Amino acid sequence: MSARRLAEDSIQPDAFVFSRDNAAWAKKRMALYPEGRQQSAVIPLLMRAQEQEGWVSRAAIEAVAEMLAMPVIRVLEIATFYTQFQLKPVGTRAHVQVCGTTPCMLRGAEDLKHVCQNRIHEHAHHTNADGTLSWEEVECLGACVNAPMVMIGMDTYEDLTPERLEEIIDAFARGEGGSVPVGPQNGRQFSAPITGPTTLRDIGATKPKKPATKMAEPAPGALFVAPEGAPDDLKLISGVGPVLEQKLNAFGVTRFAQIAAFKKADIEKLDEGLNFRGRITRDDWVKQAKALAKGGAAEYRKVFGKDPR
Repeated sequence: MSARRLAEDSIQPDAFVFSRDNAAWAKKRMALYPEGRQQSAVIPLLMRAQEQEGWVSRAAIEAVAEMLAMPVIRVLEIATFYTQFQLKPVGTRAHVQVCGTTPCMLRGAEDLKHVCQNRIHEHAHHTNADGTLSWEEVECLGACVNAPMVMIGMDTYEDLTPERLEEIIDAFARGEGGSVPVGPQNGRQFSAPITGPTTLRDIGATKPKKPATKMAEPAPGALFVAPEGAPDDLKLISGVGPVLEQKLNAFGVTRFAQIAAFKKADIEKLDEGLNFRGRITRDDWVKQAKALAKGGAAEYRKVFGKDPR
């Protein structure tokens, strides 16, 4: 592993303070752990600091250490160990992480790196001229079957060609990254064969249809009654990716307004279904969904001070 050091003093801010919403989130996050174990929240707090500022500064490390009553050196060790933490400013619109591990390398990762060098900067960890884009090579991002791939933010873009990566970078450069579909870029369905699924294709085909009733009921396997009409793009909620969105839709959750109206019992039921307890509360899905249901991206920016995913 290459040495990872903090950014030079000349660009380090004098102080770091969580925003009001993020401070409240951090307090709730710390409370999830037993008394005396609050230091277990160090990685989530560092990640939230990075989401707020775009990178992890020395001041942020010191602030998190103080919040968790940890020696600064211990928080510094964590921030410098995990490559998910950016230790210097990155592109404000996109930081492209190119997977360079063996499967991606065999499938053309070097060509993707050349695109980044030509379109962003010759060297990794440097921004382009206007500071909106940056890139780096990272280790395995976990979608080897769909190699080669990159990650931008929390989304992956797979089955890439150099030409397609150029188009994606151009979209982010224009501030239109949200319009780029995530996942495979060649029409593949998740990690199924490029020619389409070859097994389990008849699941559900023989299930008898329930007769229509006056009162709507959840579909088989669903936990909630899906409203009529086109589903919302639930991926705009921070913490919801393509796979999780598909699971939510299967459970009958398709609209922001549904999530915005969740009560404690609804959250517990969905937590059980997702088998990922605490995620809905941790990422404030209800608050995010209320903003999106009320006024879309504009209301989200007003409430959270940033664009939805």
